[in-house]
Amino acid sequence: MRIIITGGSGLIGTELTKVLIQDDHEVIILSRNPENASDLPCGAQAVAWDGKTADGWGELVEETDAIVNLAGESIAGEGFIPSRWTAERKQRIRQSRIDAGKAVVAAVAAANHKPEVVIQASAVGYYGSHGDELIDEDFLSGEDYLASVCVDWENSTTAVEELGLRRVIVRTGLVFTAQGGIFTRLQLPYKLFVGGPIGSGNQYYSWIHVQDWVAAVRLLIGNKATQGAFNLTTPNPVTNRDFGKTLGKIMGRPSIIPLPGFAMNLALGEVSMTALEGQRVMPKRILDLGFKFKYPELEEALLEIVNQ
Repeated sequence: MRIIITGGSGLIGTELTKVLIQDDHEVIILSRNPENASDLPCGAQAVAWDGKTADGWGELVEETDAIVNLAGESIAGEGFIPSRWTAERKQRIRQSRIDAGKAVVAAVAAANHKPEVVIQASAVGYYGSHGDELIDEDFLSGEDYLASVCVDWENSTTAVEELGLRRVIVRTGLVFTAQGGIFTRLQLPYKLFVGGPIGSGNQYYSWIHVQDWVAAVRLLIGNKATQGAFNLTTPNPVTNRDFGKTLGKIMGRPSIIPLPGFAMNLALGEVSMTALEGQRVMPKRILDLGFKFKYPELEEALLEIVNQ
């Protein structure tokens, strides 16, 4: 298969690319700066795009079997410390996702030979915050900023269904990997012996090991009976407090020093909600397909990651 991945130079896109190439698929990564994409997995091809249109890459869709649309400006920002959500930055986060989706739709619409499937990225933030209530794919969207961004993100490629394509939406939780991302931020306090609950500690982390995320996306690309929304999270979400206890145990570090929610609000502003609020999400539809998680439990997942 030929597979085009927008946002493929990011953390999970890179891991997906590695596995697809190992499976002898041709992978094309759309990049704003392909000349600087030297750290892509061996065998991947980087092609330039502007993140807004099909200019310069749309013709590649003619011989493409699947498009995986992961593109969008980082919610947390590019630095280690999350960036505050100014009005300008919030608009960039939203618009980058809408623009990428429109570009995918334009490329598909112009192609005589259309792909079989579009995998559209989203996040569990779609549901908003519901405390300890169990959430599956039938839940309606929330009403906060992140939820509205996810709704717009998902809707950005709705039109490909009218063009006859199968479309799968992957609502992803916190992706844990030793390669960086959110896990690196969460692990640092424990490395410094100052780990502990954030805010109340009762907010749920709906997480997934990167290997399981990649395996699930591979399944959804290949299974022609799948369409619609799928939650990509472990079937065993945990509270922030239990996450800390488990990580502290594995690392041999304390997990008792709290980080007050008001302090995070003062330091980071509205972006702090990503750490202080959560969702208890269940991956009902992927489980109904018979998908088997390699790392369903937090302790075994963290052991694999920390030991790297």
